[in-house]
Amino acid sequence: MNAPVTEAETLTPPTVAEQDFTDADAAVDRLCELYSVATDFLCRHFTETLGGKRPAARIRAFYPEIRITTTSYAQVDTRLSFGHVHEPGTYSTTVTRPDLFRHYLKQQISLLLENHCVPVTIGLSQTPMPVHFAVAGEADITVPQDGALDFPLRDVFDVPDLSTTNDDIVNGFGFENPDGSGPLAPFTAQRIDYSLARLAHYTATKPEHFQNHILFTNYQFYFEEFEAYARAQLADPDSGYSSFVGPGNTEITDADAPMPIPEKQPQMPTYHLKRKGQNGITLVNIGVGPSNAKTATDHIAVLRPHAWLMVGHCAGLRNSQSLGDFVLAHAYLREDHVLDD
Repeated sequence: MNAPVTEAETLTPPTVAEQDFTDADAAVDRLCELYSVATDFLCRHFTETLGGKRPAARIRAFYPEIRITTTSYAQVDTRLSFGHVHEPGTYSTTVTRPDLFRHYLKQQISLLLENHCVPVTIGLSQTPMPVHFAVAGEADITVPQDGALDFPLRDVFDVPDLSTTNDDIVNGFGFENPDGSGPLAPFTAQRIDYSLARLAHYTATKPEHFQNHILFTNYQFYFEEFEAYARAQLADPDSGYSSFVGPGNTEITDADAPMPIPEKQPQMPTYHLKRKGQNGITLVNIGVGPSNAKTATDHIAVLRPHAWLMVGHCAGLRNSQSLGDFVLAHAYLREDHVLDD
């Protein structure tokens, strides 16, 4: 039997120095570069491991991070709900999939630079990247089930840590990073990666297909109407819509093209009418019951959509409600505590 790998024997990508940026595009480019180095490193070593080459050391790569330090109490536009920090200090966040979140990251970093007149620092965090998330975009790499390898996977590679994959930041529980810095984003990289993986599983569509405007429903006939609407938009060259995506990542650009239905439907069948800049519409069938509603909203939240609405029939309203009220909770700490357990 091979000797167990010790924590002291750790192989990582080459160490890189932190860099300061005053240009948002350049900062995001650097995030993409660091993320690509980390994922390529893990994918390469994991592929070698699956091929029978047992690593002689622990294999580890780290998420990139954004960090900003300000010493000023200078007041910013109080109408802004993001893009600034409230008081002097150091703030940081880990980053994943900068390619998917490029527009969002550029917007956030641009506002930070504008509002605080200090550079942002891009470097590597101290948070290891789980191998499951690093290989998630590789169609030809699958993480084996426990026991399939001749050694425990977590002895060599980092795996998801569910004890730290939570909503403490967005719930306002006074979260502080291990190094003492404050949070710079509502979700950590690992929390985002976890949700991206769950979305692909529950909806049978890749996270890249999700649009900025989300509709939830629990009636199948809305999907029939949505498909008819989508085909009409594809037939109109001036609509701005470019394609229609269904479960299984089937994507059509022709209004008359067939849309195959998977033999086995996912838990939450989802369709996307795509438009440039992710400004199209996504329709999610959450089925019946609060559990699916919570699951869907908690995972889609990491994509930072512009808006989401519930479309459906109401079985009954409380005295405090009226038709047209927003019935699907947007807050992550629900006041009725129904879903706490």
